[in-house]
Amino acid sequence: MASRVYSAITFGVESVLVEVEADVLLAGLHNFAIVGLPDVATKESRDRVSAALKNSGFKPPHQCGRVTVNLAPADLPKNTPIYDVPIAIAFLLATEQISFRTERKIFIGELSLDGSTRKVQGVLPIALFAKENGFEEIYVPEENAEEAALVEGITVIPVKNLFSLAKHLTGKLSITPCQKQEISFETVEEQGDFDMAHIAGQEHAKRALEIAAAGGHNILFIGPPGSGKTLLAKTLPTILPRLDMEESLEITKIFSVAGRLPKGLGLVKKRPFRSPHHTASAVALVGGGTFPRPGEISLAHRGVLFLDEFAEFSRTVLENLRQPLEDGEITVSRAKGSLYFPARFMLVAAMNPCPCGHSGDPERLCACLPHQVVRYRQKISGPILDRIDLHVDVPRVKIEKLEKKSTGAEASMSIRERVERARAFQKKRFASPKTNAEMTSQLVKEHCALNEEARLLLRAAVTQLALSARAYTRVLKVARTIADLSSAEHIEVPHVAEALQYRFKE
Repeated sequence: MASRVYSAITFGVESVLVEVEADVLLAGLHNFAIVGLPDVATKESRDRVSAALKNSGFKPPHQCGRVTVNLAPADLPKNTPIYDVPIAIAFLLATEQISFRTERKIFIGELSLDGSTRKVQGVLPIALFAKENGFEEIYVPEENAEEAALVEGITVIPVKNLFSLAKHLTGKLSITPCQKQEISFETVEEQGDFDMAHIAGQEHAKRALEIAAAGGHNILFIGPPGSGKTLLAKTLPTILPRLDMEESLEITKIFSVAGRLPKGLGLVKKRPFRSPHHTASAVALVGGGTFPRPGEISLAHRGVLFLDEFAEFSRTVLENLRQPLEDGEITVSRAKGSLYFPARFMLVAAMNPCPCGHSGDPERLCACLPHQVVRYRQKISGPILDRIDLHVDVPRVKIEKLEKKSTGAEASMSIRERVERARAFQKKRFASPKTNAEMTSQLVKEHCALNEEARLLLRAAVTQLALSARAYTRVLKVARTIADLSSAEHIEVPHVAEALQYRFKE
């Protein structure tokens, strides 16, 4: 007898339906075969499923002759153990040990040898896919239930073990569906060790950080060792706007696919802050592998990617950032196909001005030869620098400011209020982009119009600084953000002048 139940597979952050078919032939020697392009993890399901069925009190496959399981479509590689549960259910149906209607039900989950379920990856994208394609119930491991319950309009059944699942499907036991929790972002605590009020001096850098946060702009800090570049970057999350539900779901999908969701956490409520080491490979940064997984740029989606010691990263690795910095997404192409991962992040980079770190420092003599300084700065290519909106010098902090018990600096909370007001203007202005940094060329023309005086200033600056067309557009975007922070409807001369001072100068 043959049977069919439904499961799914995730490619990138999107899911595809998988039909799990089982057929049992009582005659002949025992054989348990899984077909449909399974990899090692999926092939091993036959041993886990066999032990789980036996230890759950069911007749196992080795007592049933020849068992064939097909994972369709057969041209898609299956590289995950989430098919354990649907394979077990399909086998029980094929051997008539249980009976129920399989329509509009989708099953995922890994099995332990004793029949209990284990947490799996990629549940949220599958739950969203199930709802969009008319499924009414999704059966997931108990540890994944809260994550799946984020999707409204579908019943989430938390599965503790194979025995209770079979009893529920046959109506002999009722498993209580997981209830959707009320979600609030208002009480989310940010990193308590960091606050703008704790940073002595660096008012210019803090102003640039506020502009970057308000418009979602990329920013580069250049300064000597110990000037506060890393501290500034780590304080950025405290002034960023709180996540909304749409952004939170986007981030949670990526973390779910990557297997990075912390235990007991169904929804990511904080903006990601990723800080890879400068020895990170290209695959670690942009994603990939035999079965591609999200890299650091995707894990930083709607959050911050902090690259400390920017010039120490491999130039080849950094060049991989060109497309995602421009498009907000990354396409990972392999022989088996191409996968898309979102990567709309704020890049915050920090570097020294030279190998010894003291070039331009009035209090420390630079020990580098001129050609060493040039070679060091050339590690960052022009196209990468062109995609960074704000270039900020972070000088050494005077001892007088460090000795003050109270810096008198503005706290992160009040800066965040201004940032959120500026973001509110942008939300009202745009239908699709969330920030000024995401504006297309057409939107720049519509919303970044200049009066004659501001236009002449920008034109003179473009000629004098030899700015590229991309840099010209990015100056307009930054000026638009500065105007939003000032609650100004139109971009004026002071806004353009401030935006221009953040452009890189050779």
